[in-house]
Amino acid sequence: MLPSYLASAVRAGHGRGRSPIIYHKDVTRLSIIVVGLLLLLTGCYSGTRPPRIGESAPDFSVQDSTRTVALHDYKGKVVVLNFWATWCPPCVEEMPSLVQMQSRLKDQGVTVLAVSLDVDENAYNKFLKDHNVELLAVRDPNQKSNALYGTFKFPETYIIDRQGVVRRKFIGPVDWTQPEIVSYLKRM
Repeated sequence: MLPSYLASAVRAGHGRGRSPIIYHKDVTRLSIIVVGLLLLLTGCYSGTRPPRIGESAPDFSVQDSTRTVALHDYKGKVVVLNFWATWCPPCVEEMPSLVQMQSRLKDQGVTVLAVSLDVDENAYNKFLKDHNVELLAVRDPNQKSNALYGTFKFPETYIIDRQGVVRRKFIGPVDWTQPEIVSYLKRM
């Protein structure tokens, strides 16, 4: 038997043609769905810290037609590991500031390692020459080095400290001459 206030509401149709019992069941179902979705979404959330931050940088060696570069050779230096390509407009936009920052900080133990993912060796060499790129640059057409880092958006840059630990990750073009970035690199 329903309490009198519910019985009158059921007879009256609760003003919407629906009984409060049915309304209550709908609200309960909706609440369960919302809570379930929130739990599902929080389970997918991995936090704001990108993978590899605070971990040892994956070591790699790349050999192109002009040089062989191994990341472990730069332990003891701050490495700005930049994955880029000549066909990538944001990479091209970023390159002058990387060159300027390298020029300013090389005496303080900061090294830019610019790994190009270009398949076309001629385009790569022409870009370096035409844009006066005075950096430690190497071409990895097989994209093995960036695969170690899970990098697929370009440019993508990792800051690796003197002990070989990844400290920061940047996705997209950065103005490497910004005072905050220069100061950060100097403090490492």
